[in-house]
Amino acid sequence: KSTVATLILRMTTPSSGEVLIDGTPITGFVPHALREMIGYVPQDSFLFSETVKDNIALGLSDDDAARDARVEEAAENAAFTGEVAELPKQFDTMLGERGVNLSGGQKQRAAIARALAKSPKIVVLDDCLSAVDTRTEDRILSRLKEVSKGLTLLLIAQRVSTVSHADRRLVLARGRIVQQGTPDELREQPGLYADMARRQELAE
Repeated sequence: KSTVATLILRMTTPSSGEVLIDGTPITGFVPHALREMIGYVPQDSFLFSETVKDNIALGLSDDDAARDARVEEAAENAAFTGEVAELPKQFDTMLGERGVNLSGGQKQRAAIARALAKSPKIVVLDDCLSAVDTRTEDRILSRLKEVSKGLTLLLIAQRVSTVSHADRRLVLARGRIVQQGTPDELREQPGLYADMARRQELAE
């Protein structure tokens, strides 16, 4: 599944076929310009030994007059504001190497805030909600649903609940798309998606 993300970012080149954005092959974009319009959160989010604010503002210009406001708005949309408020110096709290003084879920939310802060046209979340509980996950996804009007949000996940707000779902198995459709369509089809959804709901 992560290969899909690397293809969109042009970190991997397809051996056949092509990737299109609004009908334009991504090879027609300058790599830097392409990555500027994409907010990407990998499975293993990396945080620097800087303040919380500087970590979230990584993709913003230091000259941006609205920098602090954009950081705070992004943190709110990533359901991270409550945790920041409990840190010793809030947004000015220094993080240890790789964000060691944050929990796994907090690191993931900081990384999501970082991706949202630069107002991207495409947001790719690569299974980056695995360390948060389902209630927090739903809060984050509800906020993303609100702020994602006008942009493309691609959620890569193993939990069915993570894609509960998705308009369309693609089911991958052994590197191939085996099912696709709306949530209702997939639930009515016998196959991998319906089986996985039932198992996960029973587990919860």
